[in-house]
Amino acid sequence: MSKPFPDNPFFAGNFAPVMAECDAPELVVTEGELPRDFAGTLYRNGPNPMFPPLGHQHHWFLGEGMIHAIHVEGGKASYRNRWVRTEQYDAQRKAGERLVPTSFGGAALPGAEGVKRNVANTNVVWHAGKLFALDEGNSPVAMDGDTLETEGAWTFAGKYSGPMTAHPKFDPRTGEMHFFGYMAAGPASPDISYQVVNAKGELIRSDMFKAPYASMVHDFIVTDEHVIFPIFPATIDVERIMKGGPVIAWDPDAGTHIGIMARDASVDTIRWFKGDPCYVYHPMNAFTSHEGGRTRVHADMMKYERVPLFPSADGKRAPSNLEDEQGLLVRWTFDLDSNSDSYTEEVLTDLGGEFPRLDERFAGHGYRHGYYAAMHRPKEQKGSSFDTLVHIDLKTGKRVEWEPGKGRYVHEPIFVPRREGAAEGDGYIVSLVYDSARNISDFVVLDTDDVSKGPVARVELPQRVPFGFHGNWRNAS
Repeated sequence: MSKPFPDNPFFAGNFAPVMAECDAPELVVTEGELPRDFAGTLYRNGPNPMFPPLGHQHHWFLGEGMIHAIHVEGGKASYRNRWVRTEQYDAQRKAGERLVPTSFGGAALPGAEGVKRNVANTNVVWHAGKLFALDEGNSPVAMDGDTLETEGAWTFAGKYSGPMTAHPKFDPRTGEMHFFGYMAAGPASPDISYQVVNAKGELIRSDMFKAPYASMVHDFIVTDEHVIFPIFPATIDVERIMKGGPVIAWDPDAGTHIGIMARDASVDTIRWFKGDPCYVYHPMNAFTSHEGGRTRVHADMMKYERVPLFPSADGKRAPSNLEDEQGLLVRWTFDLDSNSDSYTEEVLTDLGGEFPRLDERFAGHGYRHGYYAAMHRPKEQKGSSFDTLVHIDLKTGKRVEWEPGKGRYVHEPIFVPRREGAAEGDGYIVSLVYDSARNISDFVVLDTDDVSKGPVARVELPQRVPFGFHGNWRNAS
């Protein structure tokens, strides 16, 4: 029998894991109607610890991944969820207990030192006929997109088996998937790999370069012409670790370094720009412009003043809750024709948030519409999270917001076009909402014409979907 989970903010409320895998073939539409021309699957991934932690140390990022899938077609919806059956999951399920820690730098149980640590809990993407569950320290884990059965680690026909970011970028024109991996030459190494996979799923490029220092590089950006590698001072320092310090820590003295190269150029041509210390988990988008004879790269970033959820290099503890630190959407502009290694910053809105998304058909190109989750009611109750979905018009600066109500919390917003060929931003936002009063989650569909009007359809799920990280939509076609 499993032990109870300890008292910890990340085991409370909707951060707590669910223990059941289930199939619900027909869900109840409790509000409105699902649009008849709306067909596809929303996949969600997040940490869902299968056993309590070893000892008292636990980090939210290290629970085993669970995929939740809501399929919509013909005005009806169904639900299915499965743990990602990595080597770590299989070994622990066989043992009936936790074998590897859910803390950075923690030790495994005696005899389990060789268990490969892979939680596959951060994102889930569809490419070239495969569903991939991703964390940023391992190869992707391939799954069946319909049954959610795990097929195993994916190495692109044996051509790459190193770490892969949980945030690959997809070129909407070519169908290519671009990704990178940090610590690609081993633990605490500053080496970063860069790969390109074509629309058929074949690896067509693989390079390696050294960043200015080893750090947690969660995301990157690709435009139609350039690749942007952001290196922020969430450092991974061997000397600090050997002295018993944190594996990943906020170290502002390292500064921010942003590497930019042309997509068709060698990694030897990466140009490094420098900025004030900060951290960005997620960009919204980036694009390249040519005006007045100058080439510029514009990157829209959800910027934090320090890295959330990790301690400082001097040993100061990290804030214990998400609401203690808020990101702010800013635009960084890099003048590639300037001799300067600096860049400019413009604040795009004064409402902080996270999980920025866009109409992915415009990824890497000039765009107008963005979406993110915000927190209007911080510290409302224990285990609270983001409580507002935001649509921002980046041309006018106008924000339109939807709050589901007290005690209800939103997940990341994901855009779905209304139809093939629809104008940018013409479609729906799909997301999940946790209702703490009912202790259950709903799937919601909002019309982007005015998200403040609330859902055009709300579907009750058979159980909670714990707060997680990322998801994506796969069209039925």
